[in-house]
This record gives sequence, C-alpha cells and structure tokens, in this order.
Amino acid sequence: MVYDIQDETGRTQLPRPFPFMRTIDPRQYSMQLMESTRLPAITYKALGHLDEAGWRAWLSQAQGIEFISGWEGPSPACAMRCRCPRRSASAAATQAASPSVAWSSPSGTPALRSEAARLLAKGIEGCGYFISQTVYSARPTQRLLRDYCATAAAPAASRGASCSLRPLRAREDARLLRWLGVNVAPDTERAILGAADPLAKSIEICRDNLRRILDEPYAGEIPLGVNVESVSINRDEIDASIELFNGAA
Repeated sequence: MVYDIQDETGRTQLPRPFPFMRTIDPRQYSMQLMESTRLPAITYKALGHLDEAGWRAWLSQAQGIEFISGWEGPSPACAMRCRCPRRSASAAATQAASPSVAWSSPSGTPALRSEAARLLAKGIEGCGYFISQTVYSARPTQRLLRDYCATAAAPAASRGASCSLRPLRAREDARLLRWLGVNVAPDTERAILGAADPLAKSIEICRDNLRRILDEPYAGEIPLGVNVESVSINRDEIDASIELFNGAA
C-alpha cells in the first residue's frame, strides 16, 4: 500500500505535529513495489485538488496499477471540483480491472447511520470496496457495519471492507493520529502509553478489537479484510506492524 501524502492543513486549526515534506507521485513507488515483490499494490490518491480532467490524466498514466484508493479530502470544507460518482465512472472507463475505493471513518465524529448511507451510495456509484481509518475502538466499527449490512441490498452488500490497524508507541504518535482525525479514546491511550511495552499493548488491543469486529453476524454477509499499516521510520514500530499483521492474518 502506497500513500499519497498531502499537507492537509485544512482539516483542523491545530498545528501540524510534524513538518510536511512533499513526496513524489505514489504511482512511481507502486510500480517499483510491484516489480520487486511481484504482488499487487494499493495506490492511494488524494482527489480533493483535482478536477475531472486532472483525474483522467492521472489515471491515464497509472496503467498497470490494479488497485487505486481514492480519498476525497481532509475535511468537509475541502473544495470538491469533481464529484465522487464521476471519478468512479472515470476510473471504471479508464481501467476496467481497477475497482474504485472509498475511505470511511467509523471511529470519527459523523453520525454512523449517515456514514453507512454514504458507503451504500458510493457502492452504487461504482466503488468496489472500502478501507476504514485506523481503528482503536471496536464498537463504532461494529455499529457502522451493522447499519451498512442492514441497509444494503444485494449486490451492494457484497462490497468488501477492510479494517485498518496500526501499532501505537509514543504520545507523539497519538497526537499525529488525532490530528489526522483518528479517534483514540483517552483510556485506550493511557492503557497503551502506560504499559511497560506500549507496542505490545497496542498490538493486544488491536487484535482484541479485530476479534470483536469479526465476531458479528454481518461477517458472514460482507467480505471483510484487514489493513495493517505503519507510517513510522522507526524499526521497532515497523516490526510491530509485521507482528500485528501475522497475528491478524
């Protein structure tokens, strides 16, 4: 999975925890990753700053990338010059094998029923599967998937969803996650950061959340997956994400 790193200063009035450093286009990393591993890569693309012509031009240079995750913007105030349905249609027309992807925030502040309705609408518009924001509490994700399953009729109900998990080690990590819009409950943060081994504790919490999310009737109706991520350059955090993935697989 290759991210499209954006400044995202429009998401909040809080100062950015770390300086923004512009990176190269994620398509280049994705192609290198696929060549070296012989495996497909999921390529993220921020869409809020693109109009439809720009989106089509970007797609035309993304041939060979099978999975593209389109992210609409960092905040509700983000200017949208090309609506998601039109982007989905453009993706389908340009790359027939590439499902469009929507980003959901089950642990965030929007009403969960409203979020479930958005997932249903995006599935009808052409999104092939959904990836959650990082989850540190099972209950909101359970409610979201219950609502989505209750309101979605076949074939929309077959849209897959992946639950994102990420080890947490330090207070700076928690601050960055909150700045990104991830909900880390105070008691969860205290349990992790107060532990003798925060990474091991965060892995334990993530695995417990995943078990709770999967232990629901909707798991038999919605294709569910797991997305384990690490955005750290610290080796112990990278190793922890591998350990978390191996335990979740």
